[in-house]
Amino acid sequence: MPNLIIFTGRLLPKSETFIRSQGECLQKLTPYYVGARLVKELTLPPERMIVINQGSLLGATQELIFKFFGFAPKLYQQVKQLHPVLLHAHFGVCGALALPLVRYLQIPLIVTFHGLDATMTDDYARGESISTRVYLKRREALKQKTRLFIAVSEFIKAELIKKGFPSDRILVHYIGVDTELFQPDPTVNRELVVLFVGRLVEKKGCEYLIQAMAKVQSVIPDVKLVIIGDGPLRSDLEALAAKLLSQYKFLGFQPSDIVKSWMNRARLLAAPSVTAIQGDSEGLPIVILEAQAMGLPVISTVHAGIPEAVIHQETGFLAAERDSQTLAEYILQLLKDPQQWQHFSLKAREHMQTNFDKSKQIQLLEEIYEAVLRDNI
Repeated sequence: MPNLIIFTGRLLPKSETFIRSQGECLQKLTPYYVGARLVKELTLPPERMIVINQGSLLGATQELIFKFFGFAPKLYQQVKQLHPVLLHAHFGVCGALALPLVRYLQIPLIVTFHGLDATMTDDYARGESISTRVYLKRREALKQKTRLFIAVSEFIKAELIKKGFPSDRILVHYIGVDTELFQPDPTVNRELVVLFVGRLVEKKGCEYLIQAMAKVQSVIPDVKLVIIGDGPLRSDLEALAAKLLSQYKFLGFQPSDIVKSWMNRARLLAAPSVTAIQGDSEGLPIVILEAQAMGLPVISTVHAGIPEAVIHQETGFLAAERDSQTLAEYILQLLKDPQQWQHFSLKAREHMQTNFDKSKQIQLLEEIYEAVLRDNI
């Protein structure tokens, strides 16, 4: 099979399981994972992984040189020997980093935008990191040289168009969810649990969920909030929960099988995402897709691509951003109405099977690759 380069800056953070999942499901191309830095969180097949910085001081220097100047002769030679036909970069910033490599290889470039990479302000990018500064410098070249941009939601496509990306070369493609793996076990009893899964950062809106749950617990004292995930806001959120809630649990980061188990036990998933101060917003959170595939109704917000996945009053409820009162009302409504809960549960899984099934989405992605290679896009 022809070889495909999947490029991202770091190989591979635990928050980016979708990159590995998408790559390893391909049927018509063999994926090789190429990046600037090894982070040793998610394992990748070592025989199909090429990385500049494996953790040494020399590696860190070589990574910087690559980012600033696009110079990484050893990496270029290793990749060239694979005779790849296509390079697919995840995240716009990483697409910009990959431009010199694509120029050297003379192969088409596809770039997927996932969220912050499309929504961040230029001021934020200038101050955030070397990579985001390089992105600003190369953004116009990226617009010209990329054969196709993939947006993970209609919202991200609209954001890219606002920033001057060519609309005729932007395609919306949902990453999808494994509806065979993520399906409910009807023998497990649902508990009086509201579940949150995500990084504990501003855009996830967890503080508004804690405020909402205080209102919920004043009506139904036995309902428990379970928070899976870690991040810089954890200690602040734990302090807020201690002050406002009687029943709650912070479990930190958990592997996918534990997350899946909680999705089968919980009564609701809450995903109260907001637009952060620096412009950071979601693309379309995978956890929302996984939950609905598990027949778990979702309480979320009118934010980014979420309304494309959660159908208001059909598979879940959508409140305005930062509206803890409405979040509380929706949570109480579903906890009190088993018939509506059952309707939402069935419709949520049906929606995922019809529109977000990963095997269908992978097939579509391979058709996109073929079209780019035929130069039809």
